[in-house]
Amino acid sequence: MSNTIRKRWQEKLHDTIYESNTLAGKVFDIALLILILGSITVVMLDSIESYHRRYGTFFYTLEWGFTILFTIEYILRLVSIRRPLRYVFSSLGIIDLLAIIPSYLSFVFAGAQSLLVLRALRLLRIFRIFKLTHFLTELAFLKASLASSLKKISIFMLVVLTLVIILGSIMYLVENGENGFSNIPESIYWAIVTITTVGYGDISPVTPLGKFIASIMMFIGYGIIAVPTGIITTEIALAVRSRKPGHEVCKGCGAEGHDGDASFCKFCGTAL
Repeated sequence: MSNTIRKRWQEKLHDTIYESNTLAGKVFDIALLILILGSITVVMLDSIESYHRRYGTFFYTLEWGFTILFTIEYILRLVSIRRPLRYVFSSLGIIDLLAIIPSYLSFVFAGAQSLLVLRALRLLRIFRIFKLTHFLTELAFLKASLASSLKKISIFMLVVLTLVIILGSIMYLVENGENGFSNIPESIYWAIVTITTVGYGDISPVTPLGKFIASIMMFIGYGIIAVPTGIITTEIALAVRSRKPGHEVCKGCGAEGHDGDASFCKFCGTAL
């Protein structure tokens, strides 16, 4: 009887923490989102020296409050699944651990001589921003789209690299090594800045032919920017079109991204 009650309690806790199709799950997700954004805000404000001097103690108290709450959340995630070690060593599990461990590490690195170390450890709290991946249910689509687009974008970037090398070398000859075009690498740097429409302005052509070539590169740059976006957008559309329903979170290890017709977890074998 006790095992049955414990199992029901564990399943209910799992549905609340890992699923968002129930009222309790939605409330938990919203509360967690507010905590994450709040903790990130505290980290950013605490990095401002004037705020740190005036409100350092307040920020320190808030930080420990966030740390305790995230620790409780981490423990609940472990006890609500059947194979907690799977979650501990998963990417989300490592991110969750990185979100809370710096505050506890401060006990180990205590003392005036280690204040610089503690200041560096405070930066690790920014890993909490990656906890937002809990709410990106469509992250698998983006990941698959980027993977599918990698070959096409790599070939496109190779073409762009060849183009800037050729145009940079031409500009070196046109400008006669003057006006910042002192060598071919500097000229290629200018070509990259120009064709990406960044335009720092630290190097610029002065000859009529150089200005003409620069104008052509600027027009080319507008077209180049749109190509990778179009490739990725097409792959995302294909991924969405082939999407299958039924992407459940495994109750055994907390893994996501299962096939729509899957009956068992592809990571630990637990029935879905």
